[in-house]
Amino acid sequence: MRRILTTAIALALAGAGSAALAQTAAAVPATAPAAVTTQLPRDVRPTNYDIEVEPHADRLAFDGKVRINVDVLAPTRSITLNAADLEFGAVRLERANGKALAPKTSVDAAAQTATFSFDQTLPAGSYLLTIEYKGKIGTQANGLFALDYPTEAGKQRALYTQFENSDARRFIPSWDEPAHKATFRLAVTAPSAQMVVSNMPVASTRGLGDGRTLTLFKPSPKMSTYLLFLSVGDFDRATLEDSGVEIGVIAQKGKVEQARFALEASRDVLREFNDYFGVAYPLPKLDNIAAPGRSQFFSAMENWGAIFTFESSLLLDPATSNVSDQQRVFTTAAHEIAHQWFGNLVTMAWWDDLWLNEGFATWMEGRTTRKLHPEWDADSVDAAFTSRGAMGQDAFATTHPVVQHVATVEQASQAFDGITYGKGAAVISMLEDYVGEDAWRNGVRSYIGKHAYGNAVTDDLWAEIEQAAPGKQFAAVAHDFTLQPGVPLIRASSACVDGSTRVQLEQGEYTVDRPDKTPLRWRVPVNVRGGVDGKAVRVLVDGKASVTLPGCSAPALVNAGQKGYFRTLYAPAQFKALAAGFARLPVVDQMGLMLDTGALAAVGLQPESDSLDLAMQVPASAAPELWQMVAGSLGGLDDLFKGDAKRQAAIRAFAIKRLAPKFAQLGWDNRAGDSAATRQLRSSLISTLGELGDAAVLAEARRRFDAFLADPASLSPDLRRTVLGMVARNADAATWERLHALARQEKSSMLRDQYYGLLARAKDKSLAQRALDMALTDEPGATNGAAMISAVSWEHPDLAFDFAVAHREQVDGLVDSTSRARFYPGLGSSARELSMVAKINAFADAHIAPTSRRDAERVVNGIQTRIKLRQQRLPQVDAWLKQKGV
Repeated sequence: MRRILTTAIALALAGAGSAALAQTAAAVPATAPAAVTTQLPRDVRPTNYDIEVEPHADRLAFDGKVRINVDVLAPTRSITLNAADLEFGAVRLERANGKALAPKTSVDAAAQTATFSFDQTLPAGSYLLTIEYKGKIGTQANGLFALDYPTEAGKQRALYTQFENSDARRFIPSWDEPAHKATFRLAVTAPSAQMVVSNMPVASTRGLGDGRTLTLFKPSPKMSTYLLFLSVGDFDRATLEDSGVEIGVIAQKGKVEQARFALEASRDVLREFNDYFGVAYPLPKLDNIAAPGRSQFFSAMENWGAIFTFESSLLLDPATSNVSDQQRVFTTAAHEIAHQWFGNLVTMAWWDDLWLNEGFATWMEGRTTRKLHPEWDADSVDAAFTSRGAMGQDAFATTHPVVQHVATVEQASQAFDGITYGKGAAVISMLEDYVGEDAWRNGVRSYIGKHAYGNAVTDDLWAEIEQAAPGKQFAAVAHDFTLQPGVPLIRASSACVDGSTRVQLEQGEYTVDRPDKTPLRWRVPVNVRGGVDGKAVRVLVDGKASVTLPGCSAPALVNAGQKGYFRTLYAPAQFKALAAGFARLPVVDQMGLMLDTGALAAVGLQPESDSLDLAMQVPASAAPELWQMVAGSLGGLDDLFKGDAKRQAAIRAFAIKRLAPKFAQLGWDNRAGDSAATRQLRSSLISTLGELGDAAVLAEARRRFDAFLADPASLSPDLRRTVLGMVARNADAATWERLHALARQEKSSMLRDQYYGLLARAKDKSLAQRALDMALTDEPGATNGAAMISAVSWEHPDLAFDFAVAHREQVDGLVDSTSRARFYPGLGSSARELSMVAKINAFADAHIAPTSRRDAERVVNGIQTRIKLRQQRLPQVDAWLKQKGV
């Protein structure tokens, strides 16, 4: 699943035939039930589901019937499985040559289970359980749900399913846990004019003579319930074939050509992964289905053979899409296709090891993007952002280990976070660098081969890597970084001894909110390099270590290549030497030094002047990514002094003076030969300068907006969102109404969503209130309301939080049920007053289960820590600014 997460940059700065498949799967024994966490009794397990379903989209309901082949492992008088929001009809249990039994049905809504109780004991053996039932079609992405969208012909409705992590139970009574793998055969009755899509190709269709068609799909491989998929709607499909697999993209009618880039990307990625994993993609087809709307939780889902992706991460409209959109489409496809192996073919045994799915897919998306699209300039800088991306969350007391214990459905939902994805990817990147690419890949291939069609835990992967890379203490290092939370801190100092540089390294812990914390201990792989061209030396720091480098002329750089998951704190003299030679460092190491210095300064481990001086010495000719960081540093200064109008005005003048020459060098419009990074920097500088109040930039943005109203083609795709966003941020009532008119008349569902998002970005409080009021109406669409409330909270956290709580019953209907425990606290995350802490705590006490308050606690701790650190930082920043004459 591709989670909707803050980008790595932002985080650093502050997801053969069917018969043969079934036979292969059946030959692999399931993970022993006793070894796997479960919320269900262990005495019955499913082997196959035959599902018949007829959705009634008009009345948001469906009829279902399922025949489940089950093995009773020990004598029992009841069978318990998962079910949520289902109404049961006839239920019977049959055994070969035996009498059919009609059990008594009882439902536990809180536990999301149904129990079928019998008058006699069922002996161990194989049975057929048949259940007739009815269910609900929702309007948010849980279970089977409907999405309405505008077209030139009027409003249309399509149906989709979303089952991860625990919502297949809303569609079929089932053993809805990842270790209970089974095969699935799906039969769907739907309007004949509509396309029906599932994991496998269609086996047969039969018209029923009344405008309906029965579609039967081929049997699936053995898989977990959360990977089952169904979609019904007015779709078009485009395909190509590669290596015996039919690769397809599916979108609303008239839009499928906008998925052409995703189709070709899927082909390229599939080829790459077939080679990397050493096991060919095992299904006969791989579709990617584009859906209008959005979720508060995710952007795409890896259903086996039928990836679900919201349109904004799959379609590219040539009139409005830019290089960032292309990158998002490609990385999303790479992430979800990686899951076809890591997650689908081999599935974590329980949600404790979710990172095996998501951390690996996140790492693979980055690796594959760098390899297949070098023109996007990611290769030189991605390591720095990957290694640092999750540290902002991981350095707080509210963090958790990569491998974490999950006890409830809601905890499983909350496990999809920056640690699981970002830290998981960063740790993999470091470990691969530690053992070498070949050993790492050999271990991964062995792991996939051994556990195909089954379940695994993290130590199963480590065992294969350990065997592929003997003598590395690999498992011990991997356990240190996955079984305990937190960020190592490497303190480095150096001295010239007999013509060589002796580097002393000592391991501690980087923490944002616990300065007196006793450090945890890690075995940390560290690469140390002397000079720009020197060869890096690797050492495993277990408490303390030292490295000797030839010569004394160049300062030693720790974490050369920036793949290590740790912060580096240099002794003052060593930092001064590195800063003096900053321009000669590789770009990735420049970025790593800037990222670490900024983070350490923010918590008082380095002077603020160290971080700010680095940002100021970046030359005009520096890499665009470095200038992105300069803009981020100056934007952070502006934010730090928010509320102090006089000082903020002075800081803004200083920041504009620093950024304006670089922007003048780039200009407003693209030039021939501009790299992807340059084009992205241009947009970033325009946004930052606009936020800083640069009068010339704001005036030009407004001029271009007026031209856009007369001729939409006048605004290039690269600037469209930047200019519209700036205008929306600074909108008056008249401008807000112009944007509102654009939203109402837009027939593209993807652009319509963007416009309603813009309406919620206004700085003006009265306009923000209008956006909140609109969010509760039918006008924006069922999946836009919660996003609008979230957008308002960026600038007006108290307004948005108070509004959502006051209208909680309505707002609950706008949020995925799995996201509510994080949605409400998240509305207060940008607050600057401690009063928000009391509000969030009161809400959590009243409405969030004690076992599901991780996100509430994280937001509360973040607010408290930010206020505390701001008071500590202000004097240093103020002193530095005065030295600069500000």
